[in-house]
Amino acid sequence: MLVGRKYRLELSAKQASLCEEFGHVCRAVWNTGLEQRRAYRRRGGWMNYAPQCKELAEAKREHEWLRGAPSHVLQQTLKDLDRACRDHGTFKVRWRSKARWSPSFRFPDAQQIQVERLGRKWGRAKLPKLGWVRFRFSRPLGGQIRSATVSFKAGRWFVSFLVDDQAATPDGHAMANTAIGVDRGVRTAAVTSDGEFFDRPFITAGERARYRRLQQRLARRKKGSTNRRKTITAMGQIMSRVSYRRGDFCAKMAAHLVSKNALVALEDLRIRSMSASASGTAREPGRQVAQKRGLNRAILDKGWHRLELALVNAARYTGTRVVKVNPAYTSQRCHACGFVTEGNRESQAVFVCKNPGCGNTDHADVNAAKNIKAAGQAVSACGDLGTGRSVKQEPGSRATGQAT
Repeated sequence: MLVGRKYRLELSAKQASLCEEFGHVCRAVWNTGLEQRRAYRRRGGWMNYAPQCKELAEAKREHEWLRGAPSHVLQQTLKDLDRACRDHGTFKVRWRSKARWSPSFRFPDAQQIQVERLGRKWGRAKLPKLGWVRFRFSRPLGGQIRSATVSFKAGRWFVSFLVDDQAATPDGHAMANTAIGVDRGVRTAAVTSDGEFFDRPFITAGERARYRRLQQRLARRKKGSTNRRKTITAMGQIMSRVSYRRGDFCAKMAAHLVSKNALVALEDLRIRSMSASASGTAREPGRQVAQKRGLNRAILDKGWHRLELALVNAARYTGTRVVKVNPAYTSQRCHACGFVTEGNRESQAVFVCKNPGCGNTDHADVNAAKNIKAAGQAVSACGDLGTGRSVKQEPGSRATGQAT
């Protein structure tokens, strides 16, 4: 099974400069390749990886700056572009902006990568054209290396090794016939049908105040200046800590859920649409923009999508099935009798069934999680009925389509 191992690099000044150069070259190759693909599509033609790779070899003979980066790194950039265009469409793939894109590049040939342990805390890796680079050996590799990706985030360089740990997904879960429903919310990150509440703050009050001051400082900095880059780096360091806490929370919660349940049911939420801006246009300005902006921040802060990815990843080791169900009326339906009305949910946390013959009371999120569990069990018994997207497939697989 393929897993990732990420470590913090300690680069020399020369190595850091080379990494930055490699990242800029890969960005230029990505943008040039994307523009070429779009030009071909406008004329009704097609451009794929093979001809672009051939043209890259010809361009390297004419432009010396292209020869600065390893050849297979640039070829891997074109492969990633080809996959992105196949999955999302040529005109939906984004440009890599110099101001907003963080440099990253991948070494796909495992035979050119060597890793040695120097001590309890440190190791080193030999990468093409970079030589031996030191990194903080915070955890064992645990398998055979397939590739290595070098990336930059919040003023630091990292290396991520793709490792094959030789593990296999079990045919079935150790605790068969167990199931749980998970309701994701903005007040509490996740609530289960068993009545468990999972939540934690990801940013401290001090970090929030400091980030606010940095935002104000950024507004006064001149674009392109050194001080502006320093301010952006300081902001990135704060948000990277927040991101690490969120990832740790989602990973621990996912491990807890899949270890005890053979089936985990989630709502099939369109998170990107739910967190879209309500600002509108100049002709048709949006309504309640401030309220919608606060809701968007709450949705993104709770890490709904990251929890979903963590569940799918952790389920590979336990044989748990992760299914998604239609979220319609899960918060308004009474789990006990099935009566549906908007008035059942009296507040954010209180659920009282208005059916005269029922009168069931429960926490609103727990009631919703129970409905999700019941719907998930029905989907599991009858197949993926009515779900827009299914995660009941081997992680990493993707649908194939026409090249664009």
